Amino acid sequence: MHFVDLWLTRSLSMCLLLQSFVLMILCFHSASMCPKGCLCSHSGGLNVSCSNANLKEIPRDLPPETVLLYLDSNQITSIPNEIFKDLHQLRVLNLSKNGIEFIDEHAFKGVAETLQTLDLSDNRIKSVHKNAFTNLKARARIANNPWHCDCTLQQVLRSMASNHETANNVICKTSVLDEHAGRPFLNAANDADLCNLPKRTTDYAMLVTMFGWFTMVISYVVYYVRQNQEDARRHLEYLKSLPSRQKKPDEADDISTVV
Repeated sequence: MHFVDLWLTRSLSMCLLLQSFVLMILCFHSASMCPKGCLCSHSGGLNVSCSNANLKEIPRDLPPETVLLYLDSNQITSIPNEIFKDLHQLRVLNLSKNGIEFIDEHAFKGVAETLQTLDLSDNRIKSVHKNAFTNLKARARIANNPWHCDCTLQQVLRSMASNHETANNVICKTSVLDEHAGRPFLNAANDADLCNLPKRTTDYAMLVTMFGWFTMVISYVVYYVRQNQEDARRHLEYLKSLPSRQKKPDEADDISTVV
């Protein structure tokens, strides 16, 4: 029994030592993979915090096991295509308070299905590609951006989850309809279907063109009739102005003889 107890004690000690060694390796591995200027920690997954790191672009060496990624309060101006494609476990992405102006069409490819929260508030985003948020399941925050309200934005918001809440927080800095500037996008979209405006404009243009041609035709007909009436009147006056034919004396005698 003494030998068994000793063996179990040593086995337990070796197990604990091995576990500690593995954890140390994992921590060292995670720390070595942490992007420059960022802090990495484990809390329900790998959390990568790059807030206030003076970053001008999104790091390309982000650990694949990243679950929470904070890139807020930097100087990032764009989100390139497939920049997050290897972060298949990413659930929270904070890109607020940057200078983001451009979001490429496939910027969120690879994480659209896993993201739960996406924060793009307080940036300089005016418009995005209509497919930029395709398949995005995250609850998105896109307020406090100088949005240009048009058909593309209407299509984008319709394709997003919780679009009603998202659209209600979007204020139109500018709009295809001047009267919508400064108003919430949701109100603007309720007042007019922004995707039908080009068609309506075309219809109005065609209507105006047809009306113009019709007016020209009517004017020509009226002018033609009046011109003919004027010519007929002048011709009649000319005929009236001609001297009447005088009867000759012999004609008068012939008439008398016949009688």
